[in-house]
Amino acid sequence: MFSINDISKGTVLKFKGGLSVVTYFQHVNPGKGSSFVRVRLKDIASSKTVEQTFKAGEQVEFAEVERPKMQFLYADPMGYTFMHGETFEQVMVSRDLVGEDAGYLTEGLEVHVILHDGAPIAVELPKKVTLAVAEAYEAAKGDTAGGNVTKEVTLETGKTARVPLFIKQGEKVIINTETGEYVERA
Repeated sequence: MFSINDISKGTVLKFKGGLSVVTYFQHVNPGKGSSFVRVRLKDIASSKTVEQTFKAGEQVEFAEVERPKMQFLYADPMGYTFMHGETFEQVMVSRDLVGEDAGYLTEGLEVHVILHDGAPIAVELPKKVTLAVAEAYEAAKGDTAGGNVTKEVTLETGKTARVPLFIKQGEKVIINTETGEYVERA
């Protein structure tokens, strides 16, 4: 049993008789009352998502998992293929398990593939990834009125992100994988 303070994104919990991966978490410390953790859990067997709140002092049970570092090789209609850097063993992860995180996967990216009893159950991305801007419109003179102005660009993976107006097509940007926000120019 573990404390709720040990919960983070990618943690695998034994929840309601099955395994669930934490896809979002928020520690909340209100001015009055005790703290709590709000989490979004994705059931591994059914791919259903549920929101749950754990109060301070509650105990949660973590599942025994392995987190080997693997390199993304390629995607096909069946899923995503990753290779272990030392053993060269390849693992196929289904499209459902990767979900929206697929928009950050580029060939050669190193990630942690979470394995339970040898089977992949989730993919844990690095906090920041570098992606090339595939499509970006040019900013017009006068667009900067109002301060912090951004534009939407399409990245090399097809994912969209909001970036500052000075970013041009072909440039590389660093994106936060947890929030999907622009961090800086690469």
